[in-house]
Amino acid sequence: MTSDLKLSPEQYQQKMQRRKEIQEQRLAEASKEKGLIIVNTGNGKGKTTAALGIVLRSLGHGFRVAIIQFIKGAWEPAEKAILSHWENQLVFYAMGEGFTWETQDRERDILNAEEAWKKAVSLINNPDYRLVLLDEVNIALKLGYLETNTVIQALKDKPENTHVVLTGRGAPAEIIEIADLVTEMKLVKHPFKEQGIKAQPGIEF
Repeated sequence: MTSDLKLSPEQYQQKMQRRKEIQEQRLAEASKEKGLIIVNTGNGKGKTTAALGIVLRSLGHGFRVAIIQFIKGAWEPAEKAILSHWENQLVFYAMGEGFTWETQDRERDILNAEEAWKKAVSLINNPDYRLVLLDEVNIALKLGYLETNTVIQALKDKPENTHVVLTGRGAPAEIIEIADLVTEMKLVKHPFKEQGIKAQPGIEF
């Protein structure tokens, strides 16, 4: 492939014109609209952060949004504080009690996950909410706290225009299969694991 820097101004303009025509054709053909199933998974950092970007866009369009946290409930994240400014558009439920090594009580973790799922289903089925974020639900599925088939059925039965975002590492293959958009975060370097740098406000929480 020829580097753009080696092209003459005329060649570069012609190349960009062809690219513009291709993009315009793709946009013209993409006429469907539907509520998406979005999965952010992988071992890398940023799955929830990316999902919160979608939350902010939806709030900016005036849509109602729901967030259910399945694992991180023991934390009081800064995200919750800032999102409280949209209290007329957004509901936020922290249903877990923290990471499994903190609670050390599998049965209680399962009960919390089940309660979070009941709340999630009620919000997913409420057409007033355009976006529902199921934060760390993939972890609950991976650990067996929720049945994958149960979650899949609810996603298939959701209102047509509702977007649902599922975050957390280890997303089941069956969830990935039915999703419309899947992003896998890849870990390359991490300051805690490699340098012993602790979690810091504004970065991790």
